[in-house]
Amino acid sequence: MHDTLVLKLVLTPLLIAAASLAGRRWGPAVGGWFVGLPLTSGPIALFLALDHGTGFAAAAAVGSLAGALAEAVFCVAYGAMARRGWPVALGAATLGFVLVAALLQRAVLPLGVTAVCAFAALAVAFPLMPRPRAAAPPPPPPAWDLPARMVITTALVLLITGAASALGPRLSGVLATFPVYAAILTIFAHRASAAAAVQVLRGLLLGLLAFAGFFVVLGATIEPLGVAIGFALATAAALAIQGASLALVLATPESGRLGRILSRR
Repeated sequence: MHDTLVLKLVLTPLLIAAASLAGRRWGPAVGGWFVGLPLTSGPIALFLALDHGTGFAAAAAVGSLAGALAEAVFCVAYGAMARRGWPVALGAATLGFVLVAALLQRAVLPLGVTAVCAFAALAVAFPLMPRPRAAAPPPPPPAWDLPARMVITTALVLLITGAASALGPRLSGVLATFPVYAAILTIFAHRASAAAAVQVLRGLLLGLLAFAGFFVVLGATIEPLGVAIGFALATAAALAIQGASLALVLATPESGRLGRILSRR
């Protein structure tokens, strides 16, 4: 418990700062793509495996895959309502996430079926997002912008995970996969325009391919091969998929400066 608290307090603000700075330099799609990686759920899965055994961790991996499907619904719902402002869009996205995640928590599906559903949902969600449009350059952020993101995100992570542990395993599974980092990046991007918010979510959908790949491999290998080999293979799969998905991010109009920089090389 102490290890996971330290992880949340240290890693959460560092990750949201890194994603925010990447989005400012290379475009909001890159920030969303970055937070799609299992940067916190992966280490938490490791703690679960060490504390509760490989069987528990394998079952948790299936729940995380279900969370990827619910996150796809989150992105589509937010994109559909983005022009109505971030409070309405966030409310619709959160409602969609909770409904889908709750249904999936009740349906006990095997790893293979959940994996197919997760990847299919990501494939369907991307073309359902609003067409990419050039976003207006955001105004220079005030000095409090980045610290505020770090504090708000860390507080939300602590609140959600704390409430989840008190509400039992079913609701815990729903709340633990809520896209807190992506939601914060999207809301702050929405200050510039709805198009910028959609760019974050399109990047997130591509980043979630690596997230899903990580938990597919982990769920399939951790019991027969053990913790060390299972996590090594899952990490390798996630990095390989994330590298391939970067090419897709750069191929989109919202890739921003990163696409232009790399295209010159």
